[in-house]
Amino acid sequence: MSSTQIPDSSSQFKSILDGALTEYKKKTGNDLLDNWLAKELQSCDSAEAVLDIIQSHAEAFDKFRNGDNKLMKWIRSSVHVLYTISSTLGEGVGIALPPAKAVFVGIGVLLAAAKDVQSSHDALVDLFERIQFFLKRLGVHTQISLTKDMVEILMKIVAEVLSILSIATKEMQQSRTKTYLKKLVGRADIEDGLKRLDSLTREEFQMAMVEVRMALAQVLKSASEHRHDAKKAYGTVQEIARNVDEMMYTVGKIKYNMDEIM
Repeated sequence: MSSTQIPDSSSQFKSILDGALTEYKKKTGNDLLDNWLAKELQSCDSAEAVLDIIQSHAEAFDKFRNGDNKLMKWIRSSVHVLYTISSTLGEGVGIALPPAKAVFVGIGVLLAAAKDVQSSHDALVDLFERIQFFLKRLGVHTQISLTKDMVEILMKIVAEVLSILSIATKEMQQSRTKTYLKKLVGRADIEDGLKRLDSLTREEFQMAMVEVRMALAQVLKSASEHRHDAKKAYGTVQEIARNVDEMMYTVGKIKYNMDEIM
């Protein structure tokens, strides 16, 4: 993907992320910047490296150990999409933890909080299935450069995912005393967050499609101009060839006349 230099609006993007991290800490009591996972994830140089760390938490669930890999399937999809755009989102934001990695830490914290809560595995499978359904729309970013407006929406999407993770983490923390969790998807606050995530990813996807169409139009225009230049050049070559033929004909006539005279 093409690298995007975030313009002077970087302070606005930083404000969006700072607000999300502050809200996350308020709801869960966890500071993602100081979490040990943040330090471990900082050294990750690939999506697979991130997934190795997250998977170590997923293995705490009995269903995962028994071969039910649905949870990691949905998490894997989200991590790959976010990692693809993580370098772009991290540029110029000015915080220690890049936006996408903040989400990765949030996922790890949620899994750690859920491991002792009965039925939490199925609840998390449902939640991450919904999240990845929206995030997969962002895959188009592997093909285009991002505009300032698109980066802003992506920051809001990251903030919304963090908000959803914070609600789920808080519920898991509270459910530890009950050892049983009814559900996550279907709760009013989770559904509200998923609806906002749906709206943001739709808007971002539409903007990306406009960028793709504009880029395609530019390519077609350039191709058309090259074709015109090629036709023009071909016409010039044909004209030269005709002139050469005429000159050869004239030379032939002159030679014939000279032979006649001789």
